[in-house]
Amino acid sequence: MHHVWHRICLLALLTASLAPPGRAQLRADEVAKRAEWEAFLASAEIVGRKQLQGPDAVTGPWVLSLRSGHIEHRAVWKDVDGKPRGVRDSWRYEVAAYRLDKVLELGMVPVTVERPEAGRRGSCQLYAEDAEPLRDKVQHLEEMTPTRLTAWRRGGYIQQAFDNLIGNSDRSQGNILVTSDWRWVLIDHSRAFRTEAAYTKALPFTPEKMPGTEVMRELPRAFVEKVRALDEAAIRAAAGPYLEEKEIRAILSRKALLVAWIDKEIARVSEAIFLY
Repeated sequence: MHHVWHRICLLALLTASLAPPGRAQLRADEVAKRAEWEAFLASAEIVGRKQLQGPDAVTGPWVLSLRSGHIEHRAVWKDVDGKPRGVRDSWRYEVAAYRLDKVLELGMVPVTVERPEAGRRGSCQLYAEDAEPLRDKVQHLEEMTPTRLTAWRRGGYIQQAFDNLIGNSDRSQGNILVTSDWRWVLIDHSRAFRTEAAYTKALPFTPEKMPGTEVMRELPRAFVEKVRALDEAAIRAAAGPYLEEKEIRAILSRKALLVAWIDKEIARVSEAIFLY
């Protein structure tokens, strides 16, 4: 992942345009339909299912074909909740990540709800049809316009900040999806919300951990304000049913670390340069 980021940032440095694109990756029309998609995912009829296989499908997720009236769409369903590979994996974190994405108004995590199947609780996430893994898109970065490249670079900084907040070091070229118009889609958060000391006393994405790579060089002012305002009550209201007490406390610890890091950067380069 780090070498990919290095390449992205080198390309960005060659770009002269600094047009200020918005921070949200979902389009306004997609955001407006989230409530409809939440209801669809929770109740639509299952008309087909296929379990994913291979090295990228370590949690054994299922791709469901859903239908409600004239609407058909695929979704990814997970029920993992344990340590199948020696690392904590839980479907609950998929729902929590989506709900915190909404609180922060990022628009980067696809609609995700809880949906029980065959007596088992699980997460059901809208399949990103118009997107493919970063590993399949990164070789085409040179095709982007300068304005789009700037938006792409900024999207990456937001991804780093979000993963820092939710304690997610499992980000890879396979769980960053890229739409046909180069917007970021973040999936696979079942290993996020870590509570070990390594994830409460330090952030996963920092320049020290990613030498030679640009890390959170600038962030949207509105996003930073949302992070500053995030408190225990807001986290509980959004994702309380899906997080344990220690996981909520860990978010608050990382929030403090992230805000301190942001303030240090603002003091170093100025607010006008760091915030947009």
